[in-house]
Amino acid sequence: MTDYTESDDCVRACGVNRNATGISSDVLLDKNSIVTLCAPQCYQMCPNIIDLHFNLAVGEGVSLPDLCEQQRSHPDCVMIELLSSSSVAGGPTGSASYRREFSPAPAPSIY
Repeated sequence: MTDYTESDDCVRACGVNRNATGISSDVLLDKNSIVTLCAPQCYQMCPNIIDLHFNLAVGEGVSLPDLCEQQRSHPDCVMIELLSSSSVAGGPTGSASYRREFSPAPAPSIY
């Protein structure tokens, strides 16, 4: 398991919690989490954690390397770019706009 378990140093450097039950792509919307993930001590030294977040980003239509580059180049604009250029912009699953857009059609009446 040593090849699959991240070191304690990486867990601290990347700001993740080894005791967490699940993982969410919400981390991509948190500026502090992005700064931590993109920091060299995490991004360059902790491949397992970066690979996991890379795949989460792909699932949301976002490139983690591009997001990190934006964060380094324009640290105050990264969240705006992410929200305006990806599928994350639709809002959380509980939002009213999401429910209107993706709610199922009513069942047909049998009478």
